[in-house]
Amino acid sequence: MKEKRRLDALCHLESDYNNGAHEWVLRYMLETNDERTQSYGDDRFSEKARELIRKACAAPEAQIWFLAGGTQTNATIIDCALQPYEGVVCADTAHINVHEAGAVEFTGHKVITLPAKEGKLETTMLRDYLAAYFADETAEHMVRPGMVYITFPTELGTLYTASELTALHDICREYGLLLYVDGARLAYGLAASKDVTLPKLAQLADIFYIGGTKCGALCGEAVVFPKGNAPGHMLSRIKRHGALLAKSRVVGVQFEALFQPCGKAPLYLAIGHNAVALAMQLRRLFVEDLGYQPFIDSPTNQQFYIIPNTDLDRLRQHIGFEVWCPVDAEHTACRFVTSWATTEQDIISLGEIATI
Repeated sequence: MKEKRRLDALCHLESDYNNGAHEWVLRYMLETNDERTQSYGDDRFSEKARELIRKACAAPEAQIWFLAGGTQTNATIIDCALQPYEGVVCADTAHINVHEAGAVEFTGHKVITLPAKEGKLETTMLRDYLAAYFADETAEHMVRPGMVYITFPTELGTLYTASELTALHDICREYGLLLYVDGARLAYGLAASKDVTLPKLAQLADIFYIGGTKCGALCGEAVVFPKGNAPGHMLSRIKRHGALLAKSRVVGVQFEALFQPCGKAPLYLAIGHNAVALAMQLRRLFVEDLGYQPFIDSPTNQQFYIIPNTDLDRLRQHIGFEVWCPVDAEHTACRFVTSWATTEQDIISLGEIATI
C-alpha cells in the first residue's frame, strides 16, 4: 500500500490540488450564495463565465459545458465525441492511460497508446501509425482511431510548441480524427509557453477543457468546443454519464471569478504565471544551491529532480512531495509541484530545510 503523505509538513509541494480555492473564487461564491438561479447550467453565472471564456479564447461560437472533475470530463467527452467502434490515440504516459483507472475504456473505447518522448506524442510516430492503419486491408476488424488525446502540459510538465500542435492538428485533419486537449493544468502550461495561447489552442483543437480543480477552483472543469461543433443533445449525453450537475452554478460561479480581469489578464492566467515563476525559483534552489539534477527539463509548475536516497527521509520529514520513480540504486526521481496557492515563503522554507 502506498505510503500516506505527511499532512504536517512545513512546505506542501506534492500536488496543485491540495488547497481549497483562490480567495477571489471563495469570496465571489460567498457574495452570490443567497441568490436563487436556474439549475443545470442555465444560471446567470454559468452564462457569464461562458461569455468570458469565449472572449479569452477569441472563439465567439464556442459551446461550453461545466463538469466536476478531470477524469469525469475525459471519460464523458471522449465517449460523447466518438462512435462506439472508435478508440482514442495517446502517448503511453498520457493521463487517460496511466492515472484514470481505465475510465475511458470503461465507456467501451480502447485507449491506443504510442511511445512518448518526454511525455509528448510525436507527430512522426502518429502519422506512421495512422498511415499503417488506413492502409491495412483488415482495418475494419480493428478499433478505428477516432481521436488524438494530448495534455497541455504533459504528465511530465513538458509543453507542445505551437508548431507541434499545428502538426498534430494537420495530421488529424488529414485522417479525419478529432484533436482533444486535456487542460487540467492549462493555466500553468499557458504561463510557461512561448507561443501557445488560449486563442491559438481554440484554433487548433476540436475540443479542450480549461482545468479549474488544479488551477484555483474548489472543483470544476470547463469543456470547450471552440468551433461550436459539439455532438447533438450534449445535455442529455452528459446526464447519461452521471456528469450533469444540477447545481451547475457552483462551477459557473468559480469560472466567472477565474476569468475576471486581474491586471491585464484574467485571474486564471495570472494564477499560472505566479506558480511558474515560483517553480523557476525552486529550480534555481535545487540546481544551483543544492546541486540536484533535473530528471526532466520541465518549464511548468511540475518540477522533477533526482534526489540522493540519503536525503529522501530527511526531506520528507518536513516537505510534502511525490516520489516518482527510482533512477538507480542510490537516487530517486521526485516531483515538486507549485500552484496558485504556493508562496515565496514556501520556497524559502524549503531552502532552509533542504540545506540543514
